[in-house]
Amino acid sequence: MSDEKKATVGRRDFLRKVGIGTVGAGATLATPLVGPGRADSENNDEKRKARYKETDHVKAYYRVNRYPT
Repeated sequence: MSDEKKATVGRRDFLRKVGIGTVGAGATLATPLVGPGRADSENNDEKRKARYKETDHVKAYYRVNRYPT
């Protein structure tokens, strides 16, 4: 019985191999997702415009939750 070779992989060796495979697959998948950088398309006036609008439902939310006006 002692002459038989075990074909099992140790727990740590298994985790190392799985980790290396995951890193390789992640690098392969992430490469096509990276696109070329683009410049900002807004001019200075558009960057400074007001984006937040206090509408009726926002006012009702503030009133119900007792935020100071």
